[in-house]
Amino acid sequence: MSFLDHIRACNAHDLSGFRRFELDGHFVGWVRHELAEALPGVDPGFVVTADRVGIAAEIRDFEARSTLLDHAAAYLVERGTVKALRGEYYPVLPRWGAEPLARLDRAAVAAFGIEAFGLHVNGYVRGDDGLSLWIGRRAGDRDVAPGLLDNMVAGGQPIGLSLAENLEKEAAEEAGLDAATARLAKPVGAISYSLETAVGLKRDRLFVYDLELPAGITPVNTDGEVESFELWPLDRVAASVRGTDDWKFNVNLVVTDFLIRHGWLTAENEPDYLEIACGLRR
Repeated sequence: MSFLDHIRACNAHDLSGFRRFELDGHFVGWVRHELAEALPGVDPGFVVTADRVGIAAEIRDFEARSTLLDHAAAYLVERGTVKALRGEYYPVLPRWGAEPLARLDRAAVAAFGIEAFGLHVNGYVRGDDGLSLWIGRRAGDRDVAPGLLDNMVAGGQPIGLSLAENLEKEAAEEAGLDAATARLAKPVGAISYSLETAVGLKRDRLFVYDLELPAGITPVNTDGEVESFELWPLDRVAASVRGTDDWKFNVNLVVTDFLIRHGWLTAENEPDYLEIACGLRR
């Protein structure tokens, strides 16, 4: 096990099993061949060729495209590809910052290989012995990574919220932090990876924040997603990420990035440094 192993695990995929998904002339995702072949039977608005999935030219507005994707999402539940829809919608974008072309239920995003955006917050404390990181342990009833270790705050970026609004919402729900404290979080970059899963291609782009907290503040979960928080010294955090599978898969990358930016992981002490640093933003 190593830092680089976690990065490679998050980027394991084979695009030969997929074909491109396009909306209004924009490449937006990847669809497995089996699902692609089924889509015209789900809704005749889907247009499928040997190498591409698209929609009929007359379906041009946001709501019509979204309705088409709703039909596909319902089909994914019907055939058991996803357990249930989430009722939370992500934007379908040609690139971050562009006008959304459609919306899609969060549960179905990977089946269409659409870029999904989210945010992660490293909550840390500065002490006489250096930095310590607040670590959350995910509740045992979570569908994803139950009982594993997590960032202090993390969440997907739904349509209709700005990053700042979502940061305040997630900080309140996951760590019990007020809006004024959440606004102190500093944006420090982004991490990306593309991981093939049972549902499809998970193409996540994570906006990363650092939030320095005073010693007197302890995060408290309010939405049931985290069962406990612990404050770990950075040496313990690094050893755990490097040597175990105790963390939610993508949090390994966020914490590795933190270790690089705060000078713990360097080109002098890690022979895979360059591949690690470049691999966080594939």
